[in-house]
Amino acid sequence: MAACASFAKLNSLSSPWISNNSFSSRSGSSSLLATRRVSLPIRATSYSDELVKTAKTIASPGRGILAIDESNATCGKRLASIGLDNTEVNRQAYRQLLLTTPGLGEYISGSILFEETLYQSTTDGKKFVDCLREENIVPGIKVDKGLVPLPGSNNESWCQGLDGLASRSAEYYKQGARFAKWRTVVSIPCGPSALAVKEAAWGLARYAAISQDNGLVPIVEPEILLDGDHPIERTLEVAEKVWSEVFFYLAQNNVIFEGILLKPSMVTPGAEHKEKASPETIAKYTLTMLRRRVPPAVPGIMFLSGGQSEVEATLNLNAMNQSPNPWHVSFSYARALQNTVLKTWQGRPENVEAAQKSLLVRAKANSLAQLGRYSAEGESEEAKKGMFVKGYTY
Repeated sequence: MAACASFAKLNSLSSPWISNNSFSSRSGSSSLLATRRVSLPIRATSYSDELVKTAKTIASPGRGILAIDESNATCGKRLASIGLDNTEVNRQAYRQLLLTTPGLGEYISGSILFEETLYQSTTDGKKFVDCLREENIVPGIKVDKGLVPLPGSNNESWCQGLDGLASRSAEYYKQGARFAKWRTVVSIPCGPSALAVKEAAWGLARYAAISQDNGLVPIVEPEILLDGDHPIERTLEVAEKVWSEVFFYLAQNNVIFEGILLKPSMVTPGAEHKEKASPETIAKYTLTMLRRRVPPAVPGIMFLSGGQSEVEATLNLNAMNQSPNPWHVSFSYARALQNTVLKTWQGRPENVEAAQKSLLVRAKANSLAQLGRYSAEGESEEAKKGMFVKGYTY
C-alpha cells in the first residue's frame, strides 16, 4: 500500500536510539559521535487521503450527523411507543421516512446506519445509501456488537466487536459506508474503575485503527453516562481522565488523527443532581475539557445528546459555538433529532410529509446552533421534554 509521508509517526519499539535511551556510540569512542541511521516507520494506508477528505466532508459548516443506528430491539421500543409492531417492514418504513427527506443534506452531512439499514432499499427498490449520496450525505455504519459485563470491574461494561471487524468493515465499505461508529460507556456512579477506563480506551483505539485500514473514518465515542447525582466538576474530572487515556492509545495504535471524528458527551452535572447547569456553564466546562485533551488535528467534534431534550441539546451546542474553536463543533444526535418526528408520524402514511418537515425543523435548528445562530424562540413544549432514561441501553 502506498505510504503517506505526511502522517509519519515514530515507533519507539523499532527505533534503537529511543528503546536504548541513547544517542551516542559505544563508550570509549572518540569525541566525534558516530551517527546512527534511525528508521522512521510510516503510517501506511492506501486510504489516508480519502479518510481525511471524508472527515472534512462530514465536519462541514452548518452540518452534523443524523444517528439512526439503533439496534432492532431498540428501534422496536421506539415503534412500540406509537403502537407499531417491531417488524422489518415497519423499521424500513420509518427509516425510509428519515432517509428520503427532501433537502436533508443542507443540514446533515452524515448518517449512522444499523447493519440492516445499510443493506436495505426503499419500497421502490432504491438503496438507502444511494438516497443519502444524492443529498451529499455520507453513509456510516455502527460496527460494535454492544455492551457486556466487564469481569473484575465495579459492575461496569466493556464493548465487544473486535473479532471479525476487519472483514466486516471491508464489506461495509463495498456497500457504500465511509465512516464507522463504536460506542462504549463509562459510568461515574460505578467509579469509574481504572480497568473500565483502560478497556474503553484500548477498545476504541483498536477499532479506530482497524476502521482506517479498511477505508472507514472512525467515530470515537466513549460516552460518559448522565446517570448519577454528581456535580459538573466531577464530570469534568472523569472526562479529562477518559479522553487522556483514549488519545494515548490512539497514538500507540498509529491512528491518523486527521482521519477520525469524536462523539463525546457534553460535560454536564449528573441527571439526578439537584442543580441544573445553564447552556453557558455546560459550554464552558465542555470546551475546557476539549482544549485540554483533544489535538487540533482532529477535524470534528460531533456531540451526542445523551437523553437531553431536543431543545437542551441544541441550546448547549449553540453556546459552544459563540466563539471560534480549533475543531468543527457539531452534533451526532439520535433521539434529539427523531423524537418529534416519530410522534408526528404515528406510523401513518398520510403523516409522512409532516414528519419529514419536523425532521427538517430539528436539523435546521442544530445547523444554526453549529453556526452559533440558534434561538429557542417558538420551540414547542414537546421539544423541551427531557429524554433521559436511567441505565439506557440501545
